[in-house]
Amino acid sequence: MIYALDSNIVSYILRREKCVRERWLHEEGCGRQSVIPLIVYYEIRRGLLSAGASVKMAGFERLCGILRTDPLTVRDMDMAADIYAIRKRLGQPIEAADLLIAAQCLSHGYTLVTNNTRHFEGISGLRLDNWVK
Repeated sequence: MIYALDSNIVSYILRREKCVRERWLHEEGCGRQSVIPLIVYYEIRRGLLSAGASVKMAGFERLCGILRTDPLTVRDMDMAADIYAIRKRLGQPIEAADLLIAAQCLSHGYTLVTNNTRHFEGISGLRLDNWVK
């Protein structure tokens, strides 16, 4: 199993939130990989840069040295377009960043780890896990 970490989970790891950090270390110890989707990388980096959080940025860069940062592919974009079309027809819009994160997870078979499960509800086939609860 490969876990894709949402922005809030990466933030918890950077802040050394005990429950999330312990779960991440446990999963890694069991041989399960975690990746940072490219959109999450962007969201975290822009937030840290705009806040001038150089210490946290150094921690984020160390984390990115440990975890793989997955780029987006054409397959991911096709998946995102499919999800968008379905959600639009259902009258259930989804934010662009969340849409791209979900599409990348579906395209690669990742389980999305997030504390914002509500943002991703109703996306067929998307596996969610919440390490906060």
